[in-house]
Amino acid sequence: MVGLVPFNRRGRGLSAGSGFRDFYNVLDDFFATDWPTRRSLAFDTFKVDIQDNGNEYLIEAELPGIKKEEIGLSLNDGQLTITVTKDEDAEDKEKNYIHRERRCVSMSRAINLTDVSTADIKAKLIDGVLRINVPKEEKKSTDIEIEIE
Repeated sequence: MVGLVPFNRRGRGLSAGSGFRDFYNVLDDFFATDWPTRRSLAFDTFKVDIQDNGNEYLIEAELPGIKKEEIGLSLNDGQLTITVTKDEDAEDKEKNYIHRERRCVSMSRAINLTDVSTADIKAKLIDGVLRINVPKEEKKSTDIEIEIE
């Protein structure tokens, strides 16, 4: 059997010891296994790569199976937010279902970019990869010399 983990790792049954400690041990055993998938933020969201190309940022987000209508992009005070909302609900009235399941996925990533220009931001979705070109803004120096008395 693939990925089976023994319930009684600590040599005690459910009836021995305090009830809550054993309950937490069961939960630890359940979430410690890699089967079917490991619970991690790396699997619960989409991957984002950010490149600094001198005069612009290139942001690439891996979004396989996502249509451009399901993606939201916004820039607010230097924070670029990418949101994805996908409803998997195929309506098929010809079949006589006894049990049906649907899935609704909503994910978002926020990227802080302090020196961006709001003009000429471009985004394209090609082969499941969202490419966003964000031009940089020439930042004025705020450095000042302070005289010591």
